[in-house]
Amino acid sequence: MKTNTILQGESLSKLKELPDKSVNMCLTSPPYWALRDYGVEGQLGLEETFDEYINKLCDIFDEVKRVLRDDGTCWVNIGDSYVSNGGIEERKDKKVYDSIEKSDKRGVTRATMKGYASKCLGMIPFRFAIEMVKRGWILRNTLIWHKPNCMPSSIKDRFTVDFEYIFLFSKKQNYYFEQQFEPYSQETINDGRFNPGSSDHHNYNWKAGGEDDNLRIKIQRGGFKQGSIEGRNKRAVWKINPKGFKEAHFAVYPEKLCETPIKAGCPEYVCKKCENPKIKDIEYEREETRSGKDSKYRDDIYVNSKVPQGLKKRVMCKTINRGYKSTCSCNEGFEGGIVLDPFFGSGTTGVVALKQSKKFIGIELNPKYIEIANKRLKPHLEQRKLFETIK
Repeated sequence: MKTNTILQGESLSKLKELPDKSVNMCLTSPPYWALRDYGVEGQLGLEETFDEYINKLCDIFDEVKRVLRDDGTCWVNIGDSYVSNGGIEERKDKKVYDSIEKSDKRGVTRATMKGYASKCLGMIPFRFAIEMVKRGWILRNTLIWHKPNCMPSSIKDRFTVDFEYIFLFSKKQNYYFEQQFEPYSQETINDGRFNPGSSDHHNYNWKAGGEDDNLRIKIQRGGFKQGSIEGRNKRAVWKINPKGFKEAHFAVYPEKLCETPIKAGCPEYVCKKCENPKIKDIEYEREETRSGKDSKYRDDIYVNSKVPQGLKKRVMCKTINRGYKSTCSCNEGFEGGIVLDPFFGSGTTGVVALKQSKKFIGIELNPKYIEIANKRLKPHLEQRKLFETIK
């Protein structure tokens, strides 16, 4: 199967050309319902009803599920839109749902739907997630993309919306996922539970993710049953500023938004023969610590040794990352996993995949956007080709 390529056409039909269980993950942001007219025939998002939109969208993800490996994940960024009745609620000659009408020359659209109060949120992300679960997907996370520098709003009867949703779906209960970390907060570092009984923890110059022995001791001695010197498990609210884009594309998500999903969901090492990924080699070390009121023993760690009586026993666990280990014995070499984006747009997903030494397959309906994407991807593809030649 050819990779690092863009297939021009409608997502559903192009996905049917891909073989079963051939990609490691999917990361995409489909056109939002009733928001923009991209000026190309067959586009998604201009359906007369959100029911029709969601059914079409989930039909596409049915095909995504087919081409996704059983250990694969699917990440979908999707936003909401407001319903407007357009002042036609009482017109009996209208359909139950009225068609979308363009509101200005910029291509922005408004949804007019009888039976729903004007100015009501369509709740599109939730309707989409529920339908996906009905079709067999497992919803593992609802992530919040918080936009600190969001566009200002002139609306005065509601709050400015400064976030969007990212849903993490899996095919199976067990799937490939590389844990991601973020630094411990200063509040946690200064908390007595993290460093109990110490008089100098407020003055300790602690650096998140460091290899300092004192840091390791603090984690072991603290109140955490499991602690990683890499940091804490990454949280579900991601503060990422949208970035401007000079080319003719209205909706471009920033590269930073793609970095964590691709790191977590797409393996860097995939066997060239059996296509099984390498996984992180994590070692869990069980250690017994003793602490008490006597300062003589408070900062000592005892591992499999005799300790003074009367001291409180603690059993702690620390994690050590020892790189990656193979899950097969093929010995045929490894290559980067494949990221699929069925709504490729300007190619941000592909750019980030290449930067992480992984591969991509994009599908895009609009030929103008393919030109933009190819322009962005060209230097990264040339750099990879040069590296492979030298190697």
